[in-house]
Amino acid sequence: MTSRVCEVLNIKYPIIQGGMAWVSTAKLAAAVSESGGLGVIASGGRDADWLRSEIKKARKVTDKPIGVNIMLLSSNVDDVVKVSLEEKVDVVIFGAGNPAKYVDVFKENGTKVISVVASEIFAKRMESLGVDMIVAEGTEAGGHIGSVSTMVLVPAVVEAVSIPVVAAGGIATGKQIAASFMLGAEGVQIGTRFIATEECEVHPNYKEKVLKASTRDAVVTGRITGHPVRVLRNPLARELIKIDERCGTQEDIDKIATGSLKAAAVDGDLKRGSFMAGQSAAFAKKISPVNELLKELWCETIESLKKFESVDLEVER
Repeated sequence: MTSRVCEVLNIKYPIIQGGMAWVSTAKLAAAVSESGGLGVIASGGRDADWLRSEIKKARKVTDKPIGVNIMLLSSNVDDVVKVSLEEKVDVVIFGAGNPAKYVDVFKENGTKVISVVASEIFAKRMESLGVDMIVAEGTEAGGHIGSVSTMVLVPAVVEAVSIPVVAAGGIATGKQIAASFMLGAEGVQIGTRFIATEECEVHPNYKEKVLKASTRDAVVTGRITGHPVRVLRNPLARELIKIDERCGTQEDIDKIATGSLKAAAVDGDLKRGSFMAGQSAAFAKKISPVNELLKELWCETIESLKKFESVDLEVER
């Protein structure tokens, strides 16, 4: 099976590991890249010196392409961009904003540029800027989300642009990867499932919450801010939902949520941590080594696609 995603990114499997702040470190990214996907280091919540160190760590482990996720809402975005350029990372993935001012400089640097979108209109805008591909991320995803489901968003974006489209949001199995291809995607981005891997360095409590999650345990918080976030249920999430329900303020949220993602990923604080995860957490049943997970995902993908080869269908015209 060929895919423009694999050709453009020079990877074996059309699978991109999601850039999850305080979760996607060099150890996880290098393991994904070495195993045939695209590993991504998340810069969100981190300073530029940390990012430079992590890029160097990853390159000691693998000579395969490595990506960096850049959150445009971050206050230190220019510093992160500077380090990514100086280290000549293979791929940058922009989220939570418009990367217009950075696209050309990365392209001139020889870096592939990907933009995460939540609408077909924004996808068209990104294509006009010259990005190499689009990640169409549905509302099922963890962390910052849009409002349109993956099932609807992906085919809409595929119809809107001519560059490769990567499906994201609610994808954690080979069957779901195969379904994404049926929608027109040429690759997938998977975040939550990679939390439950041996190489992911988050606190064990984070992994345990993912393993225990049902399809209804990933809830949406922070709607009043205009930048809603999907997290796993816990006392903090319940308080944040109450703030939304009473139409509270950004200040109300900041008082209880500042530093909560670090509290989850590093400290494993089950009460005050923000355990960002998508609805696909329900499909994570065990802690796996990254290389085994990627092989399992791809084998299930191929087996799912093969089922259609044996079906004799005629279309009435």
